[in-house]
Amino acid sequence: MATPHITAEPGDFAPAVLMPGDPKRAERMARLILDSPRLVTDVRGILGFTGTYAGDGPHLGRPLSVMASGMGMPSITIYATELFRWYGVERIIRVGTAGGIAPAVAVGDVVVGVGAHTTSSMNELRIPGTHFSAVADFTMAAAAMQAAGAGLRVHAGTVISEDHFYFKVPGQVEALAAYGVLCVEMEAAALYGVAAEHGKGALGVFTVSDHLTTEGTNMTAAERETHFQDALTLAVAAAFA
Repeated sequence: MATPHITAEPGDFAPAVLMPGDPKRAERMARLILDSPRLVTDVRGILGFTGTYAGDGPHLGRPLSVMASGMGMPSITIYATELFRWYGVERIIRVGTAGGIAPAVAVGDVVVGVGAHTTSSMNELRIPGTHFSAVADFTMAAAAMQAAGAGLRVHAGTVISEDHFYFKVPGQVEALAAYGVLCVEMEAAALYGVAAEHGKGALGVFTVSDHLTTEGTNMTAAERETHFQDALTLAVAAAFA
């Protein structure tokens, strides 16, 4: 059974899918944490892999998938919908990068997005007359936080999912920081909306790669591709929650 955007067969995906945006990052993650990862889809260069978890701990040998989402809310909505609706996926964990907003968040920290504000109208259109609240699965978020080891800087709270990467409304970032928003990214709110629609679980775990309100060393493009081990550890815990 193929969908318009995924060529996998029934049973090709595990119940849980880790979902970075970048296909190269998806392949790197799959080869890092899966035993004998098998390519199950590559439509439009969006790579998806399935194997068994090769890391330490009680989840060793359990099936797990890794698939890219592309960039932005429309893209992740397509893939999440098809995975939930036709491939039996129960949980999707976005593993991505984000721009820090809150002063307490530093480059290299990990953020667990328990809720996602958005400037997009995608969730606003779901239920007429209702301001939809895009929230993560509580059990998955709790499992991610419990997996944080000593010395790892992890924050749990709200993020904002933006449609625009470069355009910013004057004063918006400062206002978001004042309201305790931790970071900005481009997919979580839509993913949480799709999960709610299908009665499934979703979570976003983000590595802070730059900061919008404080000066600091931003990650390079190469560092963003490789500096995800801490977030990946939390994402795996959420996948098997």
